[in-house]
Amino acid sequence: MVVVTGREPDSRRPDGAMSSSDAEDDFLEPATPTATQAGHALPLLPQEFPEVVPLNIGGAHFTTRLSTLRRYEDTMLAAMFSGRHYIPTDAEGRYFIDRDGTHFGDVLNFLRSGDLPPRERVRAVYKEAQYYAIGPLLEQLENMQPLKGEKVRQAFLGLMPYYKDHLERIVEIARLRAVQRKARFAKLKVCVFKEEMPITPYECPLLNSLRFERSESDGQLFEHHCEVDVSFGPWEAVADVYDLLHCLVTDLSAQGLIVDHQCIGVCDKHLINHYYCKRPIYEFKITWWIFWLLSEPSASGCSSDIIFLFWVACWRTRRMTFASHKVG
Repeated sequence: MVVVTGREPDSRRPDGAMSSSDAEDDFLEPATPTATQAGHALPLLPQEFPEVVPLNIGGAHFTTRLSTLRRYEDTMLAAMFSGRHYIPTDAEGRYFIDRDGTHFGDVLNFLRSGDLPPRERVRAVYKEAQYYAIGPLLEQLENMQPLKGEKVRQAFLGLMPYYKDHLERIVEIARLRAVQRKARFAKLKVCVFKEEMPITPYECPLLNSLRFERSESDGQLFEHHCEVDVSFGPWEAVADVYDLLHCLVTDLSAQGLIVDHQCIGVCDKHLINHYYCKRPIYEFKITWWIFWLLSEPSASGCSSDIIFLFWVACWRTRRMTFASHKVG
């Protein structure tokens, strides 16, 4: 007699492990994706591009050949349009790259025919070449002004100890003093010296030889800090103090600051024997805001920046004229 029960026999082994048929059923059971998952899934097949590619670079429209975008293999554009990556399209079917397209035309002109941008756009196009990793364009731009001159300038500044730190210190001190005084500008003293050895006021070779005969205790007297806010130096290069001052003004102006400086004397601290510290001291005036820069363009269409630059040029010309008459 066969007894039939309502429960199916347990196919699991006594040790709790599943049988091979149970495991196969689990693995063979397909996982049906939801509609949301299917909608967000990226295409698995390589993306195909037309021979003529319409582009939308941050809202700016361009059209170029696919071969132009693939001209240099080790670039971001060549990788993007290789078919291995998915590129979205806008409502008009243009391939969209989320990047400001102001200077993308210069990038395309280089890829098309090797044309380089004019000097005033070199820096901006260089940033685009960095973003798209176009090595040949980067190399040619680095040999153009102003990037070529900037490379030489940075080589000089590389010899300057803590240049960037001291530059930030100038900005911070000027900001704190302007806030404390509630003023448009702040003044601070900066020492710039090329040589470590202070200069004696006497032009006597015998006295100059003292620098090689001082004892260790005397050497400590030569090591002092001038009473200034920031000191730059010494350095070993052909560039002199005026070159460093130009670098300071350039880098501070690049931060949107209005900078003026003048030499107000020397340290003149007595050190030992006939030696006095003759490191030059400069007064830097950092102006934080000027009402011309905050106003709207005039009715004549002349920008406030142009008005301000014209005023600065007139003021400096008048100052130089006054100085020349005073010397004469």
